[in-house]
Amino acid sequence: VQLQASGGGLVQAGGSLRLSCAVSGLTTSDNVMNWFRQAPGEEREFVAGVVWREGKKRYADFVKDRFTIFRDSAKMTVDLQMNSLKPEDTAVYFCASSSGVVSTAAGVVSWGQGTQVTVSS
Repeated sequence: VQLQASGGGLVQAGGSLRLSCAVSGLTTSDNVMNWFRQAPGEEREFVAGVVWREGKKRYADFVKDRFTIFRDSAKMTVDLQMNSLKPEDTAVYFCASSSGVVSTAAGVVSWGQGTQVTVSS
């Protein structure tokens, strides 16, 4: 699978951004599409995931109804709508595929390149 992320940028606290991940070359191992993020000096952490065929969604606790993951199987995209952004959301965001539901980076099959999100206070 190939994953191409876009949509990052600089936004003020309280603002919104929408990230998009273009998906191509899906295999039988790519059942779940995820967004992870990694802040400087921190480990890469799970943000949100969606089961590609079923559309079932799952979020990290820190999302708290601020982020929504969308998958469009016709357009072959997985978007992450981020609202009420906080400075602590500043990180490089990665889209990633996994064969099953994951909570850590250890279960990821493929990574896309990251896109920088910076939230100013």
